[in-house]
Amino acid sequence: QVQLVESGGGLVQAGGSLRLSCAASGRIFSSYVMGWFRQVPGKQREFVAAISWIGSSTYYVDSVKGRFTISRDNAKNTVYLQMNSLKPEDTAVYYCAASVTIPTMRLGRSDYWGQGTQVTVSS
Repeated sequence: QVQLVESGGGLVQAGGSLRLSCAASGRIFSSYVMGWFRQVPGKQREFVAAISWIGSSTYYVDSVKGRFTISRDNAKNTVYLQMNSLKPEDTAVYYCAASVTIPTMRLGRSDYWGQGTQVTVSS
């Protein structure tokens, strides 16, 4: 089992920045691809970003490329999402996820999920 706990969400004005963190406990953190998803009420959960086991590869949805950066610290069992130039359409609950493979991560079929953290961007 892997437990994931997100933090760092909040209210920010458009153009501002937030840094989300996801602390993992349980099984070996470096065995998992880590990622972030987001969801707004009434819509499907959307893939945002993913990072490979040792951080050598990253993946982003087109709408956040150039604005968001995913990173991980395997020594601290933590994955981060640095969000810059935030827009009102980035408002959502953001979820951390852990998957064994990159395809399952990108398809939203992760093995483990956090409880989510709310990000609200005001215009």
